[in-house]
Amino acid sequence: MRKQFAKTIFEVGGLDKRLTVLIGDISHFLLRDIESNYPSRFFNMGMAEQAMMSVASGLAINGLIPVVHSIAPFVTERCFEQIKDDLCYQNLGVNIISVGSAFDYASLGCTHHCYDDIAILRTLPNMQIIYPSAPHEFDILFRESYANGKPKYFRLPAKTHNLSTKPKFGEVEKLHDGECVTLVAVGPQIQNAYDAAIELAREGISCDVLHLTTIKPISENSKKIIVESVSKTQRVVTVEESSILGGIADEIANIAYDVKFRHRRIGIQDKFMLNYGKYDEHCKANGLTKEGIIKIIHEFK
Repeated sequence: MRKQFAKTIFEVGGLDKRLTVLIGDISHFLLRDIESNYPSRFFNMGMAEQAMMSVASGLAINGLIPVVHSIAPFVTERCFEQIKDDLCYQNLGVNIISVGSAFDYASLGCTHHCYDDIAILRTLPNMQIIYPSAPHEFDILFRESYANGKPKYFRLPAKTHNLSTKPKFGEVEKLHDGECVTLVAVGPQIQNAYDAAIELAREGISCDVLHLTTIKPISENSKKIIVESVSKTQRVVTVEESSILGGIADEIANIAYDVKFRHRRIGIQDKFMLNYGKYDEHCKANGLTKEGIIKIIHEFK
């Protein structure tokens, strides 16, 4: 994902002279081609993410299209006030691109964990949230939306999926048809959701699998697709590598508020993850596996 990020930014920066990159003292080697080829449009702001966000707003006011890049907790939680006041209140086209979402930096502990970035940014008017989880998804979604004049947050995970998806900004994509359960997944967990649906189909349990690469905004047509699926199955399982408070689980509940359905939420509960471990170990501990999804769906029966 990070290699695709660098490649896409380099290519778009060559075509659009407004694109300006600001980094929080990370990804130096990764972005070396951008720094050497566009030196007047590349700024290492050091470990001063709040100032970096405010500088980006000034650049946007003056007609440039900033890309702000740092580790997820530092570029969202630390900068929440600047994102609210400098970007969203003024409705400026700044692109925030993070790495290290959820527990990608698991070994570094709580300071580098980030479960609530989606939840807090969803509360801000004008903010758009994009969650690609394969290189081609980032490339397509960034090129489609980077210059739309809105503040945007791209959450880039370390883990990627291997599915053949066709993302479109603001749209839900149905990857599997079913009658029994609506499975809604975001980020890398779409792989586990899809694999679970294939295995469950052998048991006669069919699932609608809905994939959201844009968390906000979701088009009216996509909301209709979600409501139709939930109305059909009346059972929903949401799967996300983020807090279940304010995340995609809440979004689906809001969209389908008129529908009577049973809902199971797989994600980060209302807790700190105090144990150290690898990415896969944290996923397993939180039910974010194919087996965890199947277990939850079996409990519906």
